[in-house]
Amino acid sequence: MLLSWATFLSALVPCIISFIIFLVLVEQTSYLRKKGGAPGPVFVLPFIGNAISLVRDPTSFWDTQSSNSSRSGFSANYIMGRFMLYIRDTNLSHLVFSNVRPDAFLLVGHPFGKKLFGEHNLIYMSGQEHKDLRRRIAPNFTPRALSTYTSLQQIIILKHLKKWESLSSNNQNKPISLRMLVRDMNLETSQTVFVGPYLSEEARELFKLDYNLFNVGLMKLPIDFPGFAFHNARLAVDRLAETLSECAIKSKTKMDNNHEPSCLIDFWMQEMLKEIDAAKSAGEPVPPHTSDAEIGGHLFDFLFAAQDASTSSLLWAVALLDSHPEVLLKVREEVSSFWSPRSDTLINTEQLREMKYTQAVAREVLRYRAPATLVPHIAVKDFALTESYTIPKGTIVFPSVLDSSFQGFTDPARFDPDRFSEGRQEDQLFKKNFLTFGAGAHQCVGQRYALNHLVLFIALFSALLDFKRLRADGCDGIVYNPTISPKDGCVVSLSRRCTRYPDLSLE
Repeated sequence: MLLSWATFLSALVPCIISFIIFLVLVEQTSYLRKKGGAPGPVFVLPFIGNAISLVRDPTSFWDTQSSNSSRSGFSANYIMGRFMLYIRDTNLSHLVFSNVRPDAFLLVGHPFGKKLFGEHNLIYMSGQEHKDLRRRIAPNFTPRALSTYTSLQQIIILKHLKKWESLSSNNQNKPISLRMLVRDMNLETSQTVFVGPYLSEEARELFKLDYNLFNVGLMKLPIDFPGFAFHNARLAVDRLAETLSECAIKSKTKMDNNHEPSCLIDFWMQEMLKEIDAAKSAGEPVPPHTSDAEIGGHLFDFLFAAQDASTSSLLWAVALLDSHPEVLLKVREEVSSFWSPRSDTLINTEQLREMKYTQAVAREVLRYRAPATLVPHIAVKDFALTESYTIPKGTIVFPSVLDSSFQGFTDPARFDPDRFSEGRQEDQLFKKNFLTFGAGAHQCVGQRYALNHLVLFIALFSALLDFKRLRADGCDGIVYNPTISPKDGCVVSLSRRCTRYPDLSLE
């Protein structure tokens, strides 16, 4: 009996090996066929491709893709059984952005985003459904709403700046890493601006833990089994969306009683209730995208869009202001001409709008270090990218926002806020290359909110604190977390610059 089993296994092993070799050859042949004349590796590891190098060192991986695409404007690779195309050329990127529709490209936000975010996420919508939802979201970003948010943003920024300065001062002015501190500040800002009074302190702490699980899972292999980071991230997204849907219920009740909006969800629910009432009066069905579960999911979309990108921008702002003291001096001079800590008042929207140079600095930070460097799409069918190359159906396509930021602009490798001055107006001359907020139908609806947050942070940080970065070799290198940040996490020593901190409140 044992002999017969041994004989069977000895006969089976060559068959298994042959079958595996066959699969590898089929996979390799398929990759080469899809690759065609595109630059990229000739041989890729079976099944996983270059996923290990992507996870182990994303900076080096994406730098290689960019380098490979320097001549043709695009390059090919293979990750986790999926063929991918990296697009460096701005015009080719716009070709993708302008063709997000059911028969061309789908925006996915993450190579395996549907598993994380769900099938009905805002970023996967197109056509009239997408337009209708963006119309319903628009009241969240009116001048009145943005004014409410800027007040909340400043109070939270001040709270955290004081905390950071205390951490540094109480540690004999030793440098501290800002990366996690900025991330925590932005998470509190997002929670407060988006759902304000509807999150308890306990809920905020659980929220923070779940968002960290989500962040970690974004950078891991998409293995959706218990115990793996990606699986934990997917479950965390479900819990976060459920928490946010509960906030929507509370906001609806408050707005139904004619209270004044105090956060983003209030502005949204205020308009939504009007639309629901109008539909009922006309005998029509309840409008789409008004269920609590859907709202919770869309609120998570906002959180994802605002949180990590903003953390990246604020860290680079500190790093770049430190390495460009002449820029920092001009920012401080401009801010002091409009606002003083001794005034104990918030920077109002008119003052914010008039800080032209600080606005230009913020825009240059976003150009020079575009936080979300890549915008993943899926090719729904074969798409002719150039006369000589067609993107195969199913390809993950990565238009590079960062590469576009270094095309067209005058001396693009130089950090130069004056390029956005009224005299030069490079934001208009090279508008197509400024893709930080995307382009086309899916251009970021909250870009004014994001820009205001960066300008307010730069103004308050520069006016209230003196800072010195601990510079080391490679500290300005780019790392992915998942948006880009300085390699050292932006390590600085801080001290108070003003005679006293302002006493800011909403009263």
